[in-house]
Amino acid sequence: MSQITHVVKRNGTLVPFTPERITNAIYRAAVAVGGRDRKTSEELAAQVVALLEQSTPPGEAPNIEQIQDLVEKVLIENGHARVAKAYILYRNERARQREKRKEPDQQPSSNIPWAKLWSVLDWACSHEVHTVAQLNGYTRAGNLHQIVTAAEAAYHEDVENAANLVLNRKDEVRMVFIAGPSSSGKTTTTIKLGEQLARENLRLVTLNVDHYFHDLELHPKDEFGDYDFETPQALDMNLINQHLSALFDGQEVRIPYYDFKTGQSIKDYTPMRLAKNEIILIDSLHGLYPEMTISIPAEMKFKLYIEPLLQLKDSAGRYVRWTDIRLIRRMLRDASHRAYDPTRTLLHWHYVRSSELRHIIPYVNSVDTIVNSAMPYELPLYKAKLGAEFARWTEEYRDDPLHQDAYERAARVNALFAEIDAVADDSIVPENSVIREFIGGGIYKY
Repeated sequence: MSQITHVVKRNGTLVPFTPERITNAIYRAAVAVGGRDRKTSEELAAQVVALLEQSTPPGEAPNIEQIQDLVEKVLIENGHARVAKAYILYRNERARQREKRKEPDQQPSSNIPWAKLWSVLDWACSHEVHTVAQLNGYTRAGNLHQIVTAAEAAYHEDVENAANLVLNRKDEVRMVFIAGPSSSGKTTTTIKLGEQLARENLRLVTLNVDHYFHDLELHPKDEFGDYDFETPQALDMNLINQHLSALFDGQEVRIPYYDFKTGQSIKDYTPMRLAKNEIILIDSLHGLYPEMTISIPAEMKFKLYIEPLLQLKDSAGRYVRWTDIRLIRRMLRDASHRAYDPTRTLLHWHYVRSSELRHIIPYVNSVDTIVNSAMPYELPLYKAKLGAEFARWTEEYRDDPLHQDAYERAARVNALFAEIDAVADDSIVPENSVIREFIGGGIYKY
């Protein structure tokens, strides 16, 4: 057991020292460059701890920066240059994000689809549902169904426009990506786009890249036992590229099968062959990540990005955050389909968001079209389903230094829910709505 018992976080908070976090940090960097040797990560972490004990005076607590400096030193001195580079890049990116949060951006972000946002904002204003007060007005007047109809029509128009763009390139497109961050509505949109294209006699074959997950034991864990499987490296990118290239050459491949209950991958499981008149349809969290299809020419790909681009302000003029909408959606879906307690989803969300910022958001402006999956009416439903939980989490994690991320998210949503009128009856949601992907009761099988 280490003689060091606590470390100082960047905000000055004193938290328990957990050596396993060093192992996980090294292992995560190794995974980023294709390595999956946990034993070596543990040995390197032990060296870091030994050096830390030598350099820390008795009774004092080292800070996070000191530990990270020693990790870099140990990696380089042991000849793990590529892992060290991945670790340094990740560390620098986290530092950049921290600095970015301190001050308002002076320049518009190049990763934000401004033209699409303007159209969504224009829709919200023209339908008088741009503020929480306006949304409550529909609820209190018994007219929320009007917003349901209008929002669903706008979403379906986006999907239809995407289908038409694919049809315009049907002679060259061989694969269509439905990409977007967690719980943005990719699965439903994939189904609906497939329906649209099928009406034009395009034959679609779905490739579920979730079956290309590495075995769960190969992913790093944190001190809470939570797996970091939100990164693109959680998937076998090399095998995906090999299979896609073979399929487009007319060869048969055998797709692996990933058992989510056991966390094990079964190789060579499902045979698949692609005919010349068939298009591969892929619903993937990391559809925009270049390495996923690096072997496929750009002209053969069509990329659709989906996100709940809600334009709704609270009484203080703050816009509802899209990541909070998706967090709530995932809580409901995980509880329904994966038997995950919503608390577990909340505590895991920092991994989700970190991966999105690094591996999804930077590529948004490389897509061919964008679909908005946000429905203003979904928030009153979510308050009825989870409002009490967010109030509880706000109190439970308020003074917990190990769960500050969870507290900040819970408190933000709790404050929003405090202004929204709850609607318990979700029968207003159409059976074919993208919202049914998260609350259940829809016509599609997920």
